[in-house]
This record gives sequence, structure tokens and C-alpha cells, in this order.
Amino acid sequence: MVYIQAIKTNHIKKKKMKFLVLPLLFLLATITATASRSSFPNPIHLLQSESSSEDHNVANATLDCLSWRLAVETNNLRNWAVIPDECQVYVGHYMLGHQYASDCKYVAGLAYDYAKGVELVGDGKDAWIFDVDDTTLSNAPYYYVDNSYRAKDYNSTEFVEWELKGEAPAVPGILDLYNKLLELEFKIVFITGKDETTLRNITEYNLKNVGFHTWEKLLLRDSTTEASLTKVEYKSKKRALVVADGYRIWGNMGDQWSDLLGENPGNRTFKAPMPMFYLK
Repeated sequence: MVYIQAIKTNHIKKKKMKFLVLPLLFLLATITATASRSSFPNPIHLLQSESSSEDHNVANATLDCLSWRLAVETNNLRNWAVIPDECQVYVGHYMLGHQYASDCKYVAGLAYDYAKGVELVGDGKDAWIFDVDDTTLSNAPYYYVDNSYRAKDYNSTEFVEWELKGEAPAVPGILDLYNKLLELEFKIVFITGKDETTLRNITEYNLKNVGFHTWEKLLLRDSTTEASLTKVEYKSKKRALVVADGYRIWGNMGDQWSDLLGENPGNRTFKAPMPMFYLK
């Protein structure tokens, strides 16, 4: 009887060890997969943060930063000036980690799924509109200060100095969408609030340098006649010009809701993620 009891005890111990080993192996596989997923070739993500964007409840914070970002992206929170102090770290982790790139690519994938189903007329007037700043060209490096993202008021002089460098990388996933839209024979129209006089040449250079090599129209803001327009008014005016030229706007993509609201928004709109600033 003692011998039989010993065999039973040993068998139970082995079963417990199996139950312990399997979760450990699963945990190790998860850590390995997460580590490999966090590496991105895009220049934005060469600046790696040490923490996960999932750490949204910053120590001693009274604001849930993930909920704050959701409110921003859904346009429920409007007219905000800078990132809240308690969410600066969270936004930095979001932009530098894998989640921002993943979100951009997901939106781009949804846009492509829609575009594949559009029955184009094929007369050269089937248009897809892209915003430029932080929709096709990323200004994330401009906001990256002292190894982390910092909330700061908009400084037009500093920002133009950054724009004139022509070093903005492509937003993750959007260049791939752009190329697929060209294959589907959409005509690409860029509409940007960049100044026509000072920034057209460098914008064309920057777009081509990262792979946006061709387009039907690149519309910029005339500082003498359009400076007083809100962004919604400005984008509506430019889209009206596109429609007046006989184009059908099948798709419209921007990182700000002001890119997508107003007149002639297009048959479908797609909002690219952007929690760093708000433009009305």
C-alpha cells in the first residue's frame, strides 16, 4: 500500500509540473512575439520608448489617458490646445511603440478594402484625396524632444523651420495604401494647409523623396487670400475646386476631423490617428 501511495504521489507531482511548464512556455512565446513586433523600419520608430503604450494610467494621474485619446480620435473632445501633463508620457509611448504604426496600418487596410470595391468610371476623374501633414508625411520627429514627446504650444516659426528641412518620413502604412490606389487607377489629390509660396518646392521634394512620386493635384494654401479661413473652410474650398474640375471624390483621408468635415467630403472618409494636436 505504501508503494502504491508513493506512485500516486509521484504521478500527481508530474501532472502539476506539466501545468506549470505549459503556462511558462506560453508566456515566453508571448514575450518573444511582442519583442519582434515592436521593431519597425520606419524612421519614426527608430526612436524606441522603454514602456508600453498600454501603461495609460500614469502614476498619480487623475486622467485615464487611453480614454482621453479615444475622446480625441472620435472628435468627442474638441478645441484642446496641448496634451495634458499627465498624458505626455503615455502619448510618447503610443507614438514610439508599436501601437501608432499598427493603428495607421489598420486604417489604411480598411481604406484599401473599401477602394477595391469601388466601380471606377475610368475617365481619369476618379479621385482619392490625402491630407499631407501627419497623414502622408509625419511630423512626429518635430515633436520628439529630449528622448520623449513633450506637450508644447504651436510655434509657427519653429514648425516652418522643420518643414523646410524636407525630412519628414512617411506615415506608417499610408505609402503602401497610396501605391495600391495607383494600381487601382485612382487619381491622387493632395490638399494641405502648407503655404503655397514658401513650401511648395520642399513639399514636392519631401513627398517624392519618401515615395509619393506622382499625383494629379497638389493644392496648397494661398496666404494672401486664404489665410483667414478655418481649416474646415479651407479644405471645403479646395475640395470644391476638385469637384468643379469634374473629379469624383471616392475617398478622403486626413488625421484631423477638420480634414474630413465640411462640403464635398467624399463618398467615404478615413481618419488617421493623431493625438498630438487639434486643428479646427
